[in-house]
Amino acid sequence: MYAPDRDQDVRWIQRAIDLAALCPPAAGAYSVGAVIVGEDGTELASGYSRATGPREHAEEVALAQLPQDDPRLAGATIYSTLEPCSQRSASRTPCAQRVLEAGIPRVVIAWREPSLFVDCVGYEQLVEAGVTVVELPELAAAAKAPNSHLPGLGEEGSR
Repeated sequence: MYAPDRDQDVRWIQRAIDLAALCPPAAGAYSVGAVIVGEDGTELASGYSRATGPREHAEEVALAQLPQDDPRLAGATIYSTLEPCSQRSASRTPCAQRVLEAGIPRVVIAWREPSLFVDCVGYEQLVEAGVTVVELPELAAAAKAPNSHLPGLGEEGSR
């Protein structure tokens, strides 16, 4: 499994934050960036919310770039600016479940999803399934910045 040091984690989350800034703002959705990094420390895939359609999440976009049975995923880390979602509309698989199905053993996030739309428990689901989850709260403000269009997440309401 890819086990980078904190500086490498910060660098990859910063890449995800840069991707999140590319998201077209949507009134009912977060702007998120995600990067999948292989065991050798190279980027395997990346994505951001709504990159390929109005309902796509960043992790979903990144994972769609790789075969579902790609052996590199077994040692990979996925970096996401926001905790992977634990629930979506009935026809869409939540991102936490997608990460588990892909067999990715390590997830790094910048911030936990606030209860703006749903009560997300993606962090807990991943940990309970044995995934190593690392949170980098020092980058939360930068990860929240592309979400200033959402109520309560602007500069004054940012948590």
